[in-house]
Amino acid sequence: MPTSFLGSALRGTFFLIFGLWWSVRYTLKYLRRKANAENQPSYGVQRMEFFEGAVKAFFALAGILVEQFVPAGPHLQLYSPKTHSWTDLTHWHYTTMYLFFLLSGIVDIVSHSPLKLPLGLDRLSLSMALFIEGLLFCFRDYSDAALDHHLHSLLAMAIFAGALCALLEVFLRDHIILETFRTSSFLLQGSWLWQIGFVLCPPWGGPGWDQTDRSNFTFLTMCFCWHYVGALAVLAANSAASRCCNESCQLKFGDIDVELDCGMCVRKGNKSSSGALLPESGSDDK
Repeated sequence: MPTSFLGSALRGTFFLIFGLWWSVRYTLKYLRRKANAENQPSYGVQRMEFFEGAVKAFFALAGILVEQFVPAGPHLQLYSPKTHSWTDLTHWHYTTMYLFFLLSGIVDIVSHSPLKLPLGLDRLSLSMALFIEGLLFCFRDYSDAALDHHLHSLLAMAIFAGALCALLEVFLRDHIILETFRTSSFLLQGSWLWQIGFVLCPPWGGPGWDQTDRSNFTFLTMCFCWHYVGALAVLAANSAASRCCNESCQLKFGDIDVELDCGMCVRKGNKSSSGALLPESGSDDK
């Protein structure tokens, strides 16, 4: 099953976008929970969950349409009666993967709508989507492309790590360690998909890396570890920047109680601050 650079890069970009966003949002949510003793989800957090689901569903649906209706795509034809064979299973492979992420996005949307699905169903659907993705990559046809198989086996490790974290979050909701590890797995998966594109189908043309050179296997295994170090570095940098923004937002408003909710400074409606901001009324009016 051939790999194109553009397809691998676009899939990697999808995971990188979510990983980068989560690295900021989960840090801010954790800081807000520490400052809020009531530990109740705000309306802004629920809106972000709804928005994430909509974005996930949009990208997944776009991926399905692209895979099916590109000029060389199967156009929803799975089996050809003329040739008595399957029709371009590569595109169907990725269509199946996008389908489960589409379902995950829909569950996210419905879970944070007035319907109020059971808590944890959104994480369960994400875990299922990641598990299906890993399953498809593990059992795809690599023929004699040993290096291709090795690259996607390493990718499957990042995928199943994210699937396990999402599954644990069904029972341990809003656990910052699990959220951080899942975020790092998405960053790793995204950057590694870009690496796969460069190795197997370089954008500047020409053949990919030698599939029989065993030194390539050793180097790429080390490179996978370096990618994870880079993912952790990006995660740490975004978390530190988010913390600084949260503190500067609080300092900017002085003694007014402020929370930084999903990247926006919001004044919290408590009695002390509202009393300080309202004008005097009653007998003092002239």
